[in-house]
Amino acid sequence: MELLRLGGIGEEIPAVRHDGVTRDLRPLTDDIDGDFLAADGLTRVREALDGLPVLEGADEMRIGAPIARPGAVLCIGMNYAAHAAESGSAPPEVPVLFFKHPNTVVGPNDDVPMPPGSTKLDWEVELGVVISRRASYLASPEEAWDHIAGFVTSQDLSERAWQLEESGGQWSKGKCGPSFNPLGPALVPVSDLPDPNALRLWSTVNGETRQDSTTADLIFDVATIVWHLSQYLVLDPGDLINTGTPEGVALSGRFPYLAVGDVVEVGIEGLGAQRQRIV
Repeated sequence: MELLRLGGIGEEIPAVRHDGVTRDLRPLTDDIDGDFLAADGLTRVREALDGLPVLEGADEMRIGAPIARPGAVLCIGMNYAAHAAESGSAPPEVPVLFFKHPNTVVGPNDDVPMPPGSTKLDWEVELGVVISRRASYLASPEEAWDHIAGFVTSQDLSERAWQLEESGGQWSKGKCGPSFNPLGPALVPVSDLPDPNALRLWSTVNGETRQDSTTADLIFDVATIVWHLSQYLVLDPGDLINTGTPEGVALSGRFPYLAVGDVVEVGIEGLGAQRQRIV
């Protein structure tokens, strides 16, 4: 089962795809957002699945971000040992947290505008985690699973000069440009993804491989991240957590930064792929 939002920007229709058929979720909800997830929305979808109407023309519709209006986008930095090494840093001893503005979240195949003055635009494929239940001071990583709705393919686009050279010590200046978080194509519930800690994830630029790794190389796994964050802040339904990117980014010095006209593709096993043009 995959949850999607299909249609023009600001006019997305909530939908569910199962066994190759895309069905309209509007009999159950106006949108796929925090309120829907908190109200046990995924269970309601599964129970109603066979009775939902087929969404005609779904294959021709634009794919929007699979969750609407996340209240927060929380990101874990340098969470793959090889990526930390290529960035010139030792692996962190505790999760490194930074934030992206929620309005960076766009559809998985939407164009990405090159920000004026940008010289070091970089790609980062990431496993995204979507929260389903309010989480605060969780007792253990195992408890975190009761607060996770599911997983998404996420792209943490970064302007490295703004992130590192003009940051004043924080990273978020380089993380919050317009369209800097393509998301989707689908939200896949926890129960439909066998093991989020053993997924292949990859990226290409103009058809050439950049990243090719697995979430088995995460320094801090999904449950540990959610538990750890809950000790410092309250996670709300609909919040998005980006869990870090593997090696193979332009920051390594092995590849050029992105330019207007480049095409970036990223994907994660079981969660789907994205494609963005830099414009």
